[in-house]
Amino acid sequence: MCTLEKRGNIFLLTLTGTDEHRLHPNLIDSVRDALRRVRSEDTSSSCALITTAQGKFFSNGYDLKWALVDRDRQQLMSRKLRRLVSDLISLPMPTIAAVTGHASAAGFVFALCHDYILMRKDRGFLYMSELDIGYPIPIWFSALVRCRLGPPAVWREVVLKAAKVTAEMGVRMGIVDSAHSGVEETVEAAIKLGEELVSRNWDGKVYAGCRKTLYGELLNSLGSDETVGDYGDEDAKKALSKL
Repeated sequence: MCTLEKRGNIFLLTLTGTDEHRLHPNLIDSVRDALRRVRSEDTSSSCALITTAQGKFFSNGYDLKWALVDRDRQQLMSRKLRRLVSDLISLPMPTIAAVTGHASAAGFVFALCHDYILMRKDRGFLYMSELDIGYPIPIWFSALVRCRLGPPAVWREVVLKAAKVTAEMGVRMGIVDSAHSGVEETVEAAIKLGEELVSRNWDGKVYAGCRKTLYGELLNSLGSDETVGDYGDEDAKKALSKL
């Protein structure tokens, strides 16, 4: 489901395979296990984490076909993703998402939980699809949007217009830090950025503490997801028909 490789002081976490990398609990568990291994490494010197993915997708969001079967599955999936978000926010090093394919809904959220987003410009988009599929956006998603997406005009474009944001659009909107011509170029740029950040030799615990302060509103909202269980059978069928 994912691999973890260490190149010097850079950890490279890759979602493997050519599927949509839907955020099923099993994939989330695999990523969280990789982050635990990152934490267990000797990080007395400065390090950075890069997350990327194989195939056409970075992540196409929640595995709704699995989750909308019943409320228990929705609760489990939401709880695990919120824990993954908390893991990333508290990770004691800079984090970079090298987005080399589509990142939709919760997949977009997953990318946004990294400090930097680098993106390929020849394929893929960032897309908050909830409005288009009729799925309510939880409070904690909106807290992340406010933390990461700058002025309200950008929030409106992303959430209330469900814009499909390309790499170059994302740079103009301040969502994406840089756009690159292909997969290899995007990952190479992420590694270069990671090495630049590592060279600052920051204290990881202090770095994580600063990040947690900036994301205080998000962290305070992660205890629950008020949208879980709102769907009846007909709501679920409508949402699934639009996937």
